Amino acid sequence: MANSWRNERWDSLRLLTPNWQSRLPGHRYEGPDPDGYMTMPEVVDFISRYAGVSDAPVRTNTTVTSVAPVDGGYRIVTPEGEIRCRSVVLASGGYNVASVPPVSASLPPDVEQITPFGYREPSQLAEGGVLVVGASATGVQLADEIHRSGRPVTLAVGEHVRLPRRYRGRDVLWWMDRSGVWNERYDALDDVARARSLPSPQLVGTPNTTLDLNALTASGVELVGRVTAARDGWALFSGGLRNMFALADLKLNRLLDTFDEWARDGGAGEDLGEPERFEPTRAPDSSPWRIDLGSGQIRTILWATGFRPDYSWLHVPVLDAKGNVRHDGGVVVDSPGMVVLGLPVLRRRKSSFIYGAEDDARELVDHLARHLGA
Repeated sequence: MANSWRNERWDSLRLLTPNWQSRLPGHRYEGPDPDGYMTMPEVVDFISRYAGVSDAPVRTNTTVTSVAPVDGGYRIVTPEGEIRCRSVVLASGGYNVASVPPVSASLPPDVEQITPFGYREPSQLAEGGVLVVGASATGVQLADEIHRSGRPVTLAVGEHVRLPRRYRGRDVLWWMDRSGVWNERYDALDDVARARSLPSPQLVGTPNTTLDLNALTASGVELVGRVTAARDGWALFSGGLRNMFALADLKLNRLLDTFDEWARDGGAGEDLGEPERFEPTRAPDSSPWRIDLGSGQIRTILWATGFRPDYSWLHVPVLDAKGNVRHDGGVVVDSPGMVVLGLPVLRRRKSSFIYGAEDDARELVDHLARHLGA
């Protein structure tokens, strides 16, 4: 169980959600540190213990090589044999493959390229500067860790979601949960496709630690715009950092306004600190628009540019042009008896987090029960 956490995460990674939010049906965190954040081994243990608690008939070490339609249902192929079923749940997740932009193919061959799936710790990287591309949760965490190892780090910043670790004396995810933001349903959002494509927020699983771009620049990380091209051995970057920072700050303040309004209406039912606003993201006085990758300044490029699902085994015509499953709140379109779980904003904003699985699963199980009953 928990294979991706065993084999596809860097050593220092912690959950971004506090321990009290780690819960699955009939199983929750019961340790001594509810406000802490699980380490990688603790996540593996938590999920493995859930497998024992649930006692579900799980076939471990069994690779599904094909899911295809047959009359009245589906044919599942594994090395251990076939399974025929009337319904199937796609729970392979949406973060199976690192999403690396095509520009990577134009970079000089002597510059090492790596993704978060291949990264474990700074010592595995070549000595010298590192360009981290992407400023979501993964990008800021790895930029911080690699910089603290003594390597010069440049962070290429694209669209990002800024969040403080704590707000008015509480973890920011307490506010997301209690104010109802994380329970907002997919069918109540103005633009659900946009919500599903947003980067993960700039958070780190360390108590009382906000890891935003201001914290990184204060420690010495250099910021540049997003990577736009590679030409003649040079990496080229976009301008407009100030506009990008202003947009992220605007969205942050709108979210904080939502929290404050909920608190004013008496939703908290307890004493909270006064409303806060944070320093705007500081833009550098000047930012390089290109870097000579042949100069030795950058020895490694780490692509923290997001992830995408891998449905190479899914031989059912349910994928859109971008390779994503077409679904309505997890109910796969034009494929009766098929549902999907664990994708961003599947049925609620919290869908892709551990504690978001239960509510989604209950509703989709009800859907499958009606399908099978018919």
